[in-house]
Amino acid sequence: MEFKSLKNIETSFRQIRLFGIVFVSLCALIAVGSVWSAFRFAEAQRQKIYVLDNGKSLMLALSQDMAQNRPAEAREHVRRFHELFFTLSPEKSAIEHNLKRALLLADRSAYNYYTDFAEKGYYNRIIAGNINQVLQVDSVVCDFDRYPYEARTYARQMIIRESNVTERSLVTSCRLLNATRSDNNPNGFTIEGVTILENKDLRTIER
Repeated sequence: MEFKSLKNIETSFRQIRLFGIVFVSLCALIAVGSVWSAFRFAEAQRQKIYVLDNGKSLMLALSQDMAQNRPAEAREHVRRFHELFFTLSPEKSAIEHNLKRALLLADRSAYNYYTDFAEKGYYNRIIAGNINQVLQVDSVVCDFDRYPYEARTYARQMIIRESNVTERSLVTSCRLLNATRSDNNPNGFTIEGVTILENKDLRTIER
């Protein structure tokens, strides 16, 4: 009986030791998993910032350095404005649609050019002459060393008639102000002080 009792005690000790090893292993696995999950969570939180809107609402925003994208966004904003404002087709509704979208990207200086062109009958001549005007932006140079940002655009206008194609140079300058992003202004800029510096014929090609 005594030998059997010792055997039972030894067996129980082995079982307890096995359970202990399994328990410690599980605890270690859970601890390592928890630490790893906490590290991943902390890294994710470091990529986010929390912005208070007048102390009322809490908005979550990615902490990406927006300054890296602003130059590209500025050039795209200026490019898009010029394409909309100077690309015209001989259809009144299409002209009005493009100009309306372009004027949402700029201040009154662009509207002044629009009214001046309209008063001089420029758009009516486009329609009456069945002329297509296509703008090709060659480059947009922006100066981000001071605010408002100075921008200069170098482009070519292709005035397409039934008989010929006239190529014109277009050089403009403007300033860029930071603005609220919206569906009509996805890049978050407003163009001000639009000035046409050069707009002259380069060549005419017979069709």
